[in-house]
Amino acid sequence: MKPSFATTRGRYRRLGSSVVATAALVLAVTACTPAGTASPSTSSGSAVPGTGVPALEVNQAAVGLLPESIKTSKVLRVAIPTNEPPTQFYREGTQEMTGTNPDVARLIGEALGVKVDIQVANFDAIIPGLAAGRYDMTVSSMTPTTKRMKVLDFVDYMQVGGGVAVPKGNPAGIKDQHALCGKKVGLLTGSYQLTVDVPKFDEACTFDGKEAIQRSEFQDTRQAISALTSGRLDAVLADAPILNFAATQNPQIEIAAEYDVTPVGVGVPKDSSLVKSVSAALDAVIKSDSYKKVLGKYGLESSAITDARVNFAQ
Repeated sequence: MKPSFATTRGRYRRLGSSVVATAALVLAVTACTPAGTASPSTSSGSAVPGTGVPALEVNQAAVGLLPESIKTSKVLRVAIPTNEPPTQFYREGTQEMTGTNPDVARLIGEALGVKVDIQVANFDAIIPGLAAGRYDMTVSSMTPTTKRMKVLDFVDYMQVGGGVAVPKGNPAGIKDQHALCGKKVGLLTGSYQLTVDVPKFDEACTFDGKEAIQRSEFQDTRQAISALTSGRLDAVLADAPILNFAATQNPQIEIAAEYDVTPVGVGVPKDSSLVKSVSAALDAVIKSDSYKKVLGKYGLESSAITDARVNFAQ
């Protein structure tokens, strides 16, 4: 996740305590509902495989915009990282991916009438994989940025924000994201926090005559939290829902602050015709009950959007 435009994670909206509790139950949930007939905006008995939420009717207008290769294969290869509940993780005891991102990807597949083949990938390998043709798209909480739009087209699907986790009791007295000057901070490799937020915070530190943030990079939140609870870090800066979920599982940490809600988008290779079909599909998805139920299943109802904007830079 180190290249500048190819390695930026999205950010998430705050979760309230009751919402976090809902997310904490996700690990025990399995998808099992009877079959029936779906509609794009109302509930039905049918369930999208792996989601446990109502399915969608195929959106024929969106299907008509699909590239010929996908019309023929009827498979959409979607790159998604893992080990970051509640956004993406393996259902307990299985190799089946669940979470908001896999479920949104499945809803897009339903609208397009294709099978979604979720391919687990390290975040920093996703954009190179898209460029090499290994994946068709990614639903991985990427924030659309001007730099990223040089290589990808984006369609918004959710809005989210960042968070600051600290050891229980907050011994360093960190009140918010602006109080990190000189502190030892854990960040996920390639994250928006590492590549965009921290450079801005460092500029403010320098302007105020304070030391820069001492950065440590980790591949996933669990590694960063382990470093935090062992005393090697003063804080972890990452996606708010991921940190909030971690706080429900680990009594040794707490959330000091949450900030900056922005949209994240589905990414597809630049100037591919797929962006048109995904845009049309997402327009139907975000108007559906299934979309609301997917977000609600993981405690992210407040992250819903109403406009699937294309290439709206953050």
